[in-house]
Amino acid sequence: DGKAGIERNMRLVRTLRESAGPDVDMMLDCWMSWDVPYTIQMAARMEEFAPRWIEEPVLPDKIEQYAEIRRNVRIPISGGEHEYTRWGLKALMDAGACDVYQPDIYWAGGISEMQKIIALASAYDVPVIPHGHSTPASAHVIAAWPETTCPLLEYLLKWNEIHQHFLKTPLKPINGVVTVPTTPGLGMELDEDKMESHEEVTF
Repeated sequence: DGKAGIERNMRLVRTLRESAGPDVDMMLDCWMSWDVPYTIQMAARMEEFAPRWIEEPVLPDKIEQYAEIRRNVRIPISGGEHEYTRWGLKALMDAGACDVYQPDIYWAGGISEMQKIIALASAYDVPVIPHGHSTPASAHVIAAWPETTCPLLEYLLKWNEIHQHFLKTPLKPINGVVTVPTTPGLGMELDEDKMESHEEVTF
């Protein structure tokens, strides 16, 4: 939307910062809808509001564009949720494309592959904050790493209401902290009282 779009986005960012106050982290998800010049212009305008990062400003395969953006802005850039193996993430890391990597444990190959991705990122001294679709699995993975490597658990309010609806004890943050279950597996137990009907399926 050119200049009009920049001004509209700036109003949103300003309103969010004024509402949340100076001490709350603010991350801006662009959903792959910007280009390099637009991102660089927006980042320069947004610096005064101190966002923690700009997320996925361009399409995931445009690795050189990520790297160009990162070289030209002072706000951290995050990405990687649409990479599906350690090799895709490694290409981003080799290019110095992002300040934060956000692979999704659903899409990136599960817990085992995620552990390999995080180990790889640690060799590049870049933090990993998993994309927030599977809170129980991501919480366990993050808990296995130091805070410098995995500093945050992304907790998506809308998704967690849906994804954890049928659990007896959904993981919920208390004062910003999620306690990782110590029961077997991921600590998930279905609440059968919430099920209207079910059937056993064998393969």
